[in-house]
Amino acid sequence: MADYDFDLFVIGAGSGGVRASRVAAAYGAKVAVAEEHRIGGTCVIRGCVPKKMLVYGSHFAEDLHDAARYGWTLGETSFDWKVLRDNVNADVDRIEGLYTNTLDNNKVEIFKERATITGANEVTLASGRKVTAKFILIATGAWPVVPKVPGAEFGITSNEVFYIDDLPKRVVIAGAGYIANEFAGIFHALGSKVTVVNRSDQILRGYDEQIRDRLFQISTQKGIEFVFNAAFEKVEKQADDSLSIHLEGHDPIGADLLLYAIGRSPKIEGLGLDHAAVDIDEKGAIIVDEDNRTNVPSIYAVGDVTNRVQLTPVAIREGQAFADSVFGNKPHRVDYANIPSAVFSNPPMAGVGLTEKQAREQFGAPKIFTSDFRPMRNVLAGKAERSLYKLVVHPDTDVVLGIHMISPDAPEILQAAAIAVKAGLTKAQFDDTVALHPSMAEELVLMK
Repeated sequence: MADYDFDLFVIGAGSGGVRASRVAAAYGAKVAVAEEHRIGGTCVIRGCVPKKMLVYGSHFAEDLHDAARYGWTLGETSFDWKVLRDNVNADVDRIEGLYTNTLDNNKVEIFKERATITGANEVTLASGRKVTAKFILIATGAWPVVPKVPGAEFGITSNEVFYIDDLPKRVVIAGAGYIANEFAGIFHALGSKVTVVNRSDQILRGYDEQIRDRLFQISTQKGIEFVFNAAFEKVEKQADDSLSIHLEGHDPIGADLLLYAIGRSPKIEGLGLDHAAVDIDEKGAIIVDEDNRTNVPSIYAVGDVTNRVQLTPVAIREGQAFADSVFGNKPHRVDYANIPSAVFSNPPMAGVGLTEKQAREQFGAPKIFTSDFRPMRNVLAGKAERSLYKLVVHPDTDVVLGIHMISPDAPEILQAAAIAVKAGLTKAQFDDTVALHPSMAEELVLMK
């Protein structure tokens, strides 16, 4: 490979790009990675990591309220947004340093600038330097979608929400997917009045209907408002810097913050894919085969830029598979079946495998088992909020096709339960497992 400057040049130092870079370099490849923003990508810098910290911070609002029922006298409490914001961002800085150290320790050369593709084996850096590589890996991720309406620039996306100066009194969130529902829970718990606006008539499309309906019920009981079947017309800034948000067929809504969470699109703008004739689909995602290779043999892509499954662990698996296959002589492919996922709403949702609707479409009449209960902690705290666990079971083989739940700690419980679904265990094997009592998780093996 002496004819090239590098064996591998990676564009994007997010979860997939960092994993591919590190592993390829460990196999002996000469690797470089270009990142125009910060090492770590969406998840670490402006996504799941800082968001989960905000979720933790917001949970103290209810925890402090519940403490009195458990005998604690706390006195007057108050919340300082800036303290939480700054501590979260300081930890993001720490994690970015760890990612950078990982690349440095594996002798991956880092270019902290934008890189564009200018040929099948060539990239051009923002400085003007041209670099050649035997293989190019695109791992630029996805970017939040902003509606094309007058005044859209007055809203922000999840990229900016971690840096806002003050906690807004009134928040309007556009969209009803996982990002929208997570931030709805965060802002509401911290004291903001939250309104969720969605173009369709449902939240969390694609998740199990019974579970998402329970989240909607709990969210509305908490005081989060939902406006459905509403399209944005325009956003106006008022003299006091507040916003007036105009919707088709609805009265305007006043807000101090407008957060767009209407989806994410592959980040390919200005990447230079046309210079190498890399194929993209109708949604702007890079088309790859099962080995993450594009139609150009020297160019690969992993993660959200391919629009397969937009989850950090999936991008990491794809980066690992790419490096193992191309540089490690260990060819393998990512298995996309039974990928667990979670929504860190309040309370959180988690699921793996087929939803009830999907199972009915495939098998006609699956067996459905549910446990609808009030967690012990909520009972003593005097809270009516109920959890819901659900097993979707094959009608003939008794194999558990899916597990879906909404409950405190649901993501923590689901990770272990996902192993059972991935392994193809049966409902009888769940039943044969002795319950761990008293726990919420025991409901998984007690459903009749």
